[in-house]
Amino acid sequence: MKKTYYLFNPGEMERKDNTLKFTAYTEDGHVVQTRYLPVEDIGEFYVFGSLRANSALYNFLGQKDIAVHFFDYYENYTGSFMPRDSLLSGRVLLAQTAAYQNKKQRVTIAQKFIDGAVNNMLKNLQYYNRRGKDLEDLMETMKKLCSQVPSTLSVEELMGIEGMIRQNYYDAFNLILNDFEMGNRTKQPPLNEVNALISFGNMMCYTICLRAIHQTQLNPTISYLHTPGERRYSLALDIAEIFKPIIVDRVMFKVLNKREIQTKHFDKNMNRCVLNNTGKKIFVKAIEDRMTETIQHRRLNRNVSYRHLIKLECYKLSKHLLKLEEYKPFKMYW
Repeated sequence: MKKTYYLFNPGEMERKDNTLKFTAYTEDGHVVQTRYLPVEDIGEFYVFGSLRANSALYNFLGQKDIAVHFFDYYENYTGSFMPRDSLLSGRVLLAQTAAYQNKKQRVTIAQKFIDGAVNNMLKNLQYYNRRGKDLEDLMETMKKLCSQVPSTLSVEELMGIEGMIRQNYYDAFNLILNDFEMGNRTKQPPLNEVNALISFGNMMCYTICLRAIHQTQLNPTISYLHTPGERRYSLALDIAEIFKPIIVDRVMFKVLNKREIQTKHFDKNMNRCVLNNTGKKIFVKAIEDRMTETIQHRRLNRNVSYRHLIKLECYKLSKHLLKLEEYKPFKMYW
């Protein structure tokens, strides 16, 4: 299985025969470390520091189907270098577009995304409710709101219900977390530690979903729950809704409640809160461990990783669009 590499230090990358040479620098330009990475082992890079590279390197990465995702100092996702699409399908593109243009079909698919997302949120709350957190009232409210989803007639109405469900879900975070408080959800910028982890983790999940879409015949710009935009891959946002509770939220609860991440791992300046370099490394490792973790897949009757689950979700959506099999969102069953 190909590996994901995370580059935290500023540095320079270049091709050396059939390997990649990465030289990491300190902020003042001193060499910290030089690594040689066999290109056949690399799936993608996440770049959190400045990276110097030339077009010859990106040509080589494109040939080897290696993606590069970029984040700025404030942990905002800024963009990706994606290899040329090799799985293009006019048939899938037409079906994907037709489903978006048909209001009823679009709403139906969007409802399925919300159905999967809410199920996975409730599974998180049920897990902690069994461990002594009093979450019954919040779960009951979420279930009542979710019962309205099948009767929605527009994406706007659906998003309104989803917003109320998510508010109740976030209210539970204060009961789940031991040493930190959620407060209000703040995004741009996040104002406290919990919001900083949610925002950073959600962007990680978004890029993971984007990569999975790119490895199928789906077009990442045509979406159903989120409105397609000029400068975003909105289908990745759709699919991420299902997996954020499973991946981001569960990892966040773990690293905070086990004190793997503490107040010292955050920087607060200019009215925003962000992970420092040490905190990023801890959280990224926890996310990566989650992505490589496997579960017994009921339908396939074999172990699959969380990373592969996301790709399977894309395949299921493709089959639905081609009218081969009804799409059923992934739902945690444990």
